[in-house]
Amino acid sequence: MIECTNCETAQFLQITQSRVYFEDGELINEITETYQCTLCDSTGTLTDTESKDEPVIDGDVQITTERPKFA
Repeated sequence: MIECTNCETAQFLQITQSRVYFEDGELINEITETYQCTLCDSTGTLTDTESKDEPVIDGDVQITTERPKFA
């Protein structure tokens, strides 16, 4: 789950920009999503590429496997 690092919840996250990159026109090589928390106005970017095992996180978002603290 992707959540805001400041609010520790995903409830207020919105995707403000999404980009899918196709290198050869058929297979997805990269997905980039920009998030904004409507509660605290924090932003962050998640980039997932075919060449890396884990997505790259930048800004005030994080990936967690735990249940959110606040619903």
